[in-house]
Amino acid sequence: MIGDFFSFLFAAFVIDPIQSEVALRLEQARAPVAVVSQVNKCLSTTAPALLDRATQDFRWAGSTIVSLTTGFTTPAELLDASNPACGAIATYLTQLAES
Repeated sequence: MIGDFFSFLFAAFVIDPIQSEVALRLEQARAPVAVVSQVNKCLSTTAPALLDRATQDFRWAGSTIVSLTTGFTTPAELLDASNPACGAIATYLTQLAES
């Protein structure tokens, strides 16, 4: 029960903002359809992995929530660059954030 509540909080403060920020950045950059498709694939594999990690490591989850809400960590940093679906998009979003 506590794990479910914690998963809900993590999704509300981490997963949803990641999806929103990524969509906003891609819209602003007028990203090609192929990039948007790649992002959707990346997020569909990354979100469950982040939730699994959050339910197993409450300390990591709490620090991630604080880091994202304070701006210390960007959503692009949470994308798994080693995931074939996320590598290119994580680099793309990092470059957009730097420019």
